[in-house]
Amino acid sequence: MLQELGVPFEVLDPDIDEKAIRKESPEDLVMALAHAKADALLERLGPVDEPLYLVTADQVVVYNDTIREKPTSEAEAREFISGYSKAPAKRVGAIVVNHLGTGKTYQSLDIAEVRFQPIPENVIDILIKEGTVYKIAGGLMVEHELVLPLVSEVYGTMDSIIGLGKHVVAKLLLEAASDMQEMQES
Repeated sequence: MLQELGVPFEVLDPDIDEKAIRKESPEDLVMALAHAKADALLERLGPVDEPLYLVTADQVVVYNDTIREKPTSEAEAREFISGYSKAPAKRVGAIVVNHLGTGKTYQSLDIAEVRFQPIPENVIDILIKEGTVYKIAGGLMVEHELVLPLVSEVYGTMDSIIGLGKHVVAKLLLEAASDMQEMQES
């Protein structure tokens, strides 16, 4: 996504225990996780004098008012994926941008919903065998070539469903850049 926006970037692993952070609401959970990732990376990076941005995010899927994180077993992955044929999946994400030059933090929630046609068992079998579903919140791989044709409705943007809304990241980066420009002019 950052490549598409023409933004040079480096991927860093925050190496946090996400299961140690629990919140009642999906919105509070993803925001706490995105901030915890930022805190871990900021500590590792130390002081930075350059006008760099640290972007962290987290997302969960909400299905029938239940938070779904990454499936931990084949049975859970199968239950998650097959369920999306019966009720919509809401992707709840949080994006946090830290401007390392100013120390200011910008944050936003990003929420979208997707509805599917029936997902055939053979598609579920293939997704599970490929294994990527275990690395994605709710096992929800809407962008997969076998799943995408089964999407019947999207409320929000497809990149928000996939996991990181470009419009939200761009808005936060522009806000941070604008604040930096105002600081330099004053």
